[in-house]
Amino acid sequence: MSDLEPISLAPGRNVYFASDFHLGTPSVEQSHAREKIIVAWLDAIRPHADVIFLVGDVFDFWFEYKHSIPKGFIRLQGKLAELTDAGIRIILFTGNHDMWMNDYFTKELGIPVYRNPRRYQIGQKQFLIGHGDGLGPGDFVYKRLKTVFESGLARGLFRWVHPDLGIGLAQAWSRRSRASNQEKGEEHFLGEDREWLMQYCREVETRLHHDYYIFGHRHLPLDLAVSPTSRYVNLGEWVSAKTYAVFDGTELTLTKWK
Repeated sequence: MSDLEPISLAPGRNVYFASDFHLGTPSVEQSHAREKIIVAWLDAIRPHADVIFLVGDVFDFWFEYKHSIPKGFIRLQGKLAELTDAGIRIILFTGNHDMWMNDYFTKELGIPVYRNPRRYQIGQKQFLIGHGDGLGPGDFVYKRLKTVFESGLARGLFRWVHPDLGIGLAQAWSRRSRASNQEKGEEHFLGEDREWLMQYCREVETRLHHDYYIFGHRHLPLDLAVSPTSRYVNLGEWVSAKTYAVFDGTELTLTKWK
């Protein structure tokens, strides 16, 4: 686990957290409409934002070839460039759908990209932030698949597949995965004792205190007590709920973009 990275919050400014935009699904038209909503949200928070955390699955699929990236999403990329040029810090985590990010966002937009949860000190509060996939007990099949997919060998082999074929196959896989999760009821709250991320937060809290555990992945807006002094907040998603969190330097609030 990373060391505690300090973030100095400017007076009157906030930190924002959002995840699971899933741009690219379920159709081009619906994705474009959602992208415009996300850009409108970024415009709205810009006067108040000091730092913005994008906590994984920004894209329903992403792969960086040596000289190309998936087409589309230009409105979001342009807005992120505009924000970083204005001095707003943006921090990006990969999720299980966009784990094949490399250095494009860092080199082109000045946005660091992280693959594992990281610890931050913001004001007087300590945060553990990450996408959340593969954490906690259970889900052994996915954990094995993730190890394979994140390997250099898998990336190298996929890079030899023509983008027209590779991206199409990956998008079809993503749609099947989401449909399977919905059929099994995995996008419904399972109860505090059965939520793997909640169990992960409780286990970490026994070893290392955090005031807030911030994750995505579950597609459920959740704000649950890990201990009397610690909370687990799941950011939800933007395909339907459009929820996010804001920290004002003292308190963190889970809210909905209307």
